[in-house]
Amino acid sequence: MTAEATLSHAAARALYDRIGRWQDTQRFYEDEATGDLIVHADLHRAQSVFEFGVGTGRLAERLLHDHLPGTARYFGIDISATMVTLAKGRLAPWEDRATVEQSDGSPHIHAPDGTFDRFVSTYVFDLLSSEDIAAVLAEARRVLLPEGLLCLVSATHGRTPGQRLVMGLAGRLHALSPKLVGGCRAIDLSSALDRESWRVIHRAVISKWAIPSEVLVASRVGEGSR
Repeated sequence: MTAEATLSHAAARALYDRIGRWQDTQRFYEDEATGDLIVHADLHRAQSVFEFGVGTGRLAERLLHDHLPGTARYFGIDISATMVTLAKGRLAPWEDRATVEQSDGSPHIHAPDGTFDRFVSTYVFDLLSSEDIAAVLAEARRVLLPEGLLCLVSATHGRTPGQRLVMGLAGRLHALSPKLVGGCRAIDLSSALDRESWRVIHRAVISKWAIPSEVLVASRVGEGSR
């Protein structure tokens, strides 16, 4: 993982408060990757889902409408007050079983051990520092049930000449100022996982318009896990 500068929590909050609903314009390259994640996350059996970085609530709406059982509960957090407001409005039809709260930006998750059977985060880890990524992964392991699944998507490094060109340009903009690319940078999710804690059960790189995304589904390993 690179040692590039990342946005502070306060700067990320301010940026995404300004971006607001415009974040959904990124669906042109995000939807295929999140679709692949959904296929491999075994969501039809999930009863408790946590999302780290809910954004506008677009993915949560998709999960609740099309993929989760009618008995499943959803809990999401986001650092941005604007995003929390948008997500709450979007998820109003499921207000009896969907909760969205604003976080303080820290990696800590205010939930007891073993609360959720899916931990979902899409296009958030690529905003975080290496230290925060490690801390969030530790929290994900803590709050997941032994049989739970970690379900992630992020921007990743280019493999083809076209992808390398696009992501190289994005990397140069990020080096000038992370705000120019919404704080996002290419990372390698699989290298962030401690193999003593996680077992990768699905990994794919999905590219749309030469923007590659890494999709990762992993199960817990170690004491008390399957």
